[in-house]
Amino acid sequence: MATLRGIRRRIRSVKNISQVTRAMQMVAASKMRRAQEQVLATRDYAEKAWELLVNLASQPVEDEPYPLITARPVHAIGLILITGDKGLSGGYNHNVIRQALSFIAETGHEMPVRLITVGRKGRDVMARLGMNIVADFSERLPSQPRVIDVSPIARVAMEDFQSGVFDEVYMAYTLFHNTMSYQPVVVRLLPVYTADEFQAVLRSGILPSDFRKIKLIEGEEYIYEPNANMLLDTVVPRFVELLIYQAVLESFASEHSARMVAMRNATDNAREMIGDLTVAYNRLRQEAITKEILDIVGGAEALAQLAG
Repeated sequence: MATLRGIRRRIRSVKNISQVTRAMQMVAASKMRRAQEQVLATRDYAEKAWELLVNLASQPVEDEPYPLITARPVHAIGLILITGDKGLSGGYNHNVIRQALSFIAETGHEMPVRLITVGRKGRDVMARLGMNIVADFSERLPSQPRVIDVSPIARVAMEDFQSGVFDEVYMAYTLFHNTMSYQPVVVRLLPVYTADEFQAVLRSGILPSDFRKIKLIEGEEYIYEPNANMLLDTVVPRFVELLIYQAVLESFASEHSARMVAMRNATDNAREMIGDLTVAYNRLRQEAITKEILDIVGGAEALAQLAG
């Protein structure tokens, strides 16, 4: 049975926890605002990068095909998994990891899936499950990443794709919609979707609705100056890097939003628990006072009877 001292101790403990969760909520809210600003500032550019890459991949090939936009028989798949380094963010990490595991389950029985992990939570789960992790970039990205910070991730993905370690590269990340809504997705990065593939994927619902704004050029060809290979060697790697950078920004904004909401819920639950404990404390204290009064009254009556 709970005692007054035990309830007081528990109230103090819950109050301390609520102060911590409140502070974490404020920190997450501040980080979320900065991350949201970064996402919105780069999203239009990233969509144009997708648009250009898809249209490039749809062009007829005259000379030797450019490797990063040319499909080939698939014997192995690379998956860039972007999660958080920390927990206390609700279902954020769980949802994107589950999406990645679902993708691996669908393709893994036909061909091996090799992982490039970005984030400690995803790395730990995949390592525990015995997945093949070829590169890990956990705890290496700053809270406000720049394009140069994701360059090593893009370089590993492109080099392994060109060397034949993977024949396709996908990204599993969380698409940020707003403070209360974020969607885990798996999107193919290499080789770049052609226009027909892109339309088919849009119809299947694999890609989020935001990608529907991309305009595809049909029946037109690009003119390359000075030549196609020189231009593609510069443009395609930069845009692939940009798409990975955008996926990291989307994931960071989603993580901070999820943590802010989780800490707000924890703070609200702590306040509710403090209220319940306070009621229980007052009830138990009242019972103790009532018992003491009854003891005093009973003692007084006993003395009166002895005196009479």
